[in-house]
Amino acid sequence: MKATIIGGAGRVGSNTAFALQMDGTLAEIVLVDVLREQAQGEALDLRHGAALAAPQRIRAGGCEDAAGSDLVIVTAGLRRKPDESRLELVNRNVALFRGILDDLRRVPLPESAILIVVANPVDVLTYLAATEGPFAPGRVIGTGTLLDTARLRSLVAEDLGVDATQVDALVLGEHGDSMVPIWSSAAVNGVPLRSFPGFDAAKQQALLEATRKSGAEVIRLKGGAGYSIALATREVVRALALDRRSVLPVSSLQAGAMGISGVALSLPTVLGARGIAPVLDIAASDEERDGLLNSARVLRDTLDNLNKT
Repeated sequence: MKATIIGGAGRVGSNTAFALQMDGTLAEIVLVDVLREQAQGEALDLRHGAALAAPQRIRAGGCEDAAGSDLVIVTAGLRRKPDESRLELVNRNVALFRGILDDLRRVPLPESAILIVVANPVDVLTYLAATEGPFAPGRVIGTGTLLDTARLRSLVAEDLGVDATQVDALVLGEHGDSMVPIWSSAAVNGVPLRSFPGFDAAKQQALLEATRKSGAEVIRLKGGAGYSIALATREVVRALALDRRSVLPVSSLQAGAMGISGVALSLPTVLGARGIAPVLDIAASDEERDGLLNSARVLRDTLDNLNKT
């Protein structure tokens, strides 16, 4: 299986390439970036470790080298300028992303090819790819709240002093401030979180706020996330490449699950070799369902205001 990473010279793109190299599920990885020499350097550095990792072909190239890719992973995006509004940043990244979609229309890709959107605002870009791009909507997947879910699980584990891999808690909705934690089903290896002493509503709110602020804190400390989102992307690739039918909180164009349609946001989704099959309508509290509907409204407002700066 071949994957092309557009934005492969950046922090997220190169970290993703490394995570996929170590995973060993792909036969070929192509790094595409406007910074061609840097992409070549990243590919060369990865190849130098090939004898210690997995037998894969790793190279840099232009968008035309995405031809024949089974997976196209878009990590390319712009950072906020000083005094720039969130909507202005959204519009700049939308313009960049639409240019990438135009480039991909000219590339011969198999009908089974799947687009994985990692760049932000991930839900907006996932919506645009599903409604405007050359991929069928069921083959457009955004990493969405998979990273938020991983962050929340890690924070819960640290707070309780338990194994993070045994924490089962979901964050759904927007990858942004309107994200919704599904506390009603959260557990540690089947044990409800409410069974742990002191895990009350105040604790839940504190952990949610820490999760919401995690991205900004990483940006403040080191300029942006890289390792964690790369691991989240690896989970999506694993599910698709190995046809694992994994249930992951990823973003896709919604068509009625949980009463939501007309936007892209994260709901528990079965992922396999054919892409999305299906999005799950899960049991949730009334408060959680209301939160998801609000998240959909927030995203719809953002879509309606694109290019209105």
